[in-house]
Amino acid sequence: MDISNLIDLLYLVSIIVFIIGLKGLSHPETARKGNRVAALGMGMAIVISLFAPETSGSNNYPWIIGAMLIGGGIGFVSSKKVAMTKMPEMVSLFNGLGGACAMLIGIAEFGNLPQGTDMMSGAVLTNIFAMFVGAVSLTGSLVAYGKLNGSLRDNFTLPAPQIINLVSLVGIIALSVMIMTQPELNMALVYALLGLSLFYGIAFVTPIGGGDMPVVISLLNSVTGIGATGAGLIYGNNIMIIGGILVGASGVILTVMMCEAMNRSLVNVLIGNLGASGGGSGSGREEIVKEVNIADLAIQLKYADKVAIVPGYGLAVAQAQHICHEIEAALESEGVEVRYAIHPVAGRMPGHMNVLLAESDVDYDKLLELEPANSSFPSTDVVLVIGANDVVNPSAKDDSASPIYGMPILDVETAKNVVVFKRGMSTGYAGVQNPLFFGDKTKMLFGDAKASLGKLKDEIANA
Repeated sequence: MDISNLIDLLYLVSIIVFIIGLKGLSHPETARKGNRVAALGMGMAIVISLFAPETSGSNNYPWIIGAMLIGGGIGFVSSKKVAMTKMPEMVSLFNGLGGACAMLIGIAEFGNLPQGTDMMSGAVLTNIFAMFVGAVSLTGSLVAYGKLNGSLRDNFTLPAPQIINLVSLVGIIALSVMIMTQPELNMALVYALLGLSLFYGIAFVTPIGGGDMPVVISLLNSVTGIGATGAGLIYGNNIMIIGGILVGASGVILTVMMCEAMNRSLVNVLIGNLGASGGGSGSGREEIVKEVNIADLAIQLKYADKVAIVPGYGLAVAQAQHICHEIEAALESEGVEVRYAIHPVAGRMPGHMNVLLAESDVDYDKLLELEPANSSFPSTDVVLVIGANDVVNPSAKDDSASPIYGMPILDVETAKNVVVFKRGMSTGYAGVQNPLFFGDKTKMLFGDAKASLGKLKDEIANA
């Protein structure tokens, strides 16, 4: 067996390891192990590539090792320093970095094309593809990052965004055709294509509202995987091609699942701009909010039979998942059945609440998905809504003027009692008021979620 066949065989082994890791990510109980296994598969691929014939004869090892040390250092520091609430932003940046790699590879390989290369060749097309996809992923991810951390407001958008996007896309196709029909490489056209592609990434993501960010993140993750596939095609590297396809395909599947969870098509997400209008018909009358004190709530919880907890982004911001788990344990010691109701798009990225609760060692069997949770609410004595807003907003069912109309929600209003933990009466990420807060069975507990839950835990112990 020659070295090339051996390298391909080892690549196949690393891909199998990577696929096993991806399979582990499909369940919260095996997600951590799956992440490590997938990282092992990618690590194997990197080491194997260093001994590939096209690498071993070069003098680029200092650059490769230096880049690995820098990238590994950034990843290690990020894993230790980045708070769970900032994880969506970090995912967006990592997506952008992956796109930047594909973009730079595309640009560099244009410069490496041999003199007299046929501009209609597959090599030129692949370079264009990698550069375009990578550029869109880079700037789109940076815009998503800005929206997630609040530096870019949802109402920051371009005039007539759909028209701009369409014109930009037509321009990208036209420039690509022009590059491939030139008698020789025209770098001015390449740079024009690069600039328009970078702009298209901005124009593509800017109109999308913050409420759709989980879908956008999974879509950009898919785009980054496709960019890696393009880079693999440039170098004829099987591991990059297959790895990129796996990431791209899994991103597409997740994007479709997220859209189904919101009862919307991908086209509607990309064009509909959920959260940018912040509208809703509203009742037009003054609503009355009822408050509850912690002592009364502690007694109510202690003597309940069934309690459901609905976590949201506010729980993540307050870093209150651990104290929430302690309250769960305290109630269960009193014979109360406690479950968590998880909406698939709660938080700022896919699976955000699952990851958050897994961090505090909540038993996965206690996590109810949308339909089982809704079936259990009518027999639930108390629902604690902690930092969630849009995913429990009844306007999604009965207000056709609301931008979240049609999105499946957690029907917490069907429970016997609802208590909402909030800092104030601000709207959710979609920018619409929540009629649940004024419901007959709803009471509000204002304040920082972590502080309120800490006081509640003490009251339960003393009640």
